[in-house]
Amino acid sequence: MSLLELFILAVGLSMDAFAVSVCKGLAMTRCSMKKAMICGIWFGGFQALMPAVGYVLGRQFADYITAVDHWIAFILLAVIGGNMVREACSGEEDETDDSLDIKTMFLLAVATSIDALAVGITFAFLKGTNILAAVSFIGAITFGLSMAGVKVGNIFGARYKTKAEIAGGVILMLLGLKILLEHLGIL
Repeated sequence: MSLLELFILAVGLSMDAFAVSVCKGLAMTRCSMKKAMICGIWFGGFQALMPAVGYVLGRQFADYITAVDHWIAFILLAVIGGNMVREACSGEEDETDDSLDIKTMFLLAVATSIDALAVGITFAFLKGTNILAAVSFIGAITFGLSMAGVKVGNIFGARYKTKAEIAGGVILMLLGLKILLEHLGIL
């Protein structure tokens, strides 16, 4: 996976965290650097942790499913991306408040990084994946976008939340398609 592809993947994965950060910023009467950093650390940390866990799990089963690994990667990324788009288009509003307590942030961080766990499983099947570099990159991108999301939400409101979720979902689906097409020799 090239650096550009990893960057695009990291941005796609971080869109859930960005959207939740926008909502957090929207709920805040006053946005501070400390509050933005708290969101960035929680979301970026979990977006880095979950693909590492998925990678370890995926490596355990890699020998058994290498013949269909490209289909697994395609299906996982397509389902995750499709779900992001569906949720964004459903019109249902997520209830958020400005609370940054441990319980709230833990639950939000886990919820926004489940897709990263599946991507980590996908990494286990891709030859030449430097997992340490990949998870560090994903964590750093998510950290930065989450911090920006809090500020964007505080300034602009929920105007970009749906668009961010749709963009993230489409990016993940296209990456899954690219992996499949490359393996099939079409690209």
